[in-house]
Amino acid sequence: MQLICGVDEAGRGPLAGAVYAAAVILNPENPILGLADSKKLSEKKRDLLSVEIKKHALAWSVESCSVQEIDEINILQASLLAMKRAIESLQVQFSIAPCLVLVDGNKCPSIDIACEAIIKGDSKIQAISAASILAKVARDAELYHLDKLYPQYGFAKHKGYPTAYHLAMLQLHGVSPVHRLTYAPVKTLL
Repeated sequence: MQLICGVDEAGRGPLAGAVYAAAVILNPENPILGLADSKKLSEKKRDLLSVEIKKHALAWSVESCSVQEIDEINILQASLLAMKRAIESLQVQFSIAPCLVLVDGNKCPSIDIACEAIIKGDSKIQAISAASILAKVARDAELYHLDKLYPQYGFAKHKGYPTAYHLAMLQLHGVSPVHRLTYAPVKTLL
């Protein structure tokens, strides 16, 4: 059986928090119904599917790059590094090496496995959809945690995206330790 790993990230656009990536090898003999691009699913549906993916996939992994890493190497490189970490972690945790990695987007991480980038892959390839869901659920969980640490910013509402409310709270309270300093709306406040 040829093992294909789907990979996607979550959190490139927000002004705060880490960027997350997930790698998933689905079990062709145990399909998961309802997989789709995480952005097209409700939070409740993503949470339910996340449990199913973790239960039925042959292997899965979620990794991240910190705010500091994002500011140091830029968001694209941090996203690719988080993907690389997820793929490598998958191999360590499950002792499974895929023969092909399919990544959502137009760039592949630097790995020693055949890799193909697929634009809108999260709505075309089930394994990428599964990775999209795991990455989004993990990132949302981090933002709920950050909301408890920094309640004045409303992270639970906007998940760190540059909404009018988030920008107003940034103006009012200044920059927190979890904001990305290289992002324009944050940088202008420094």
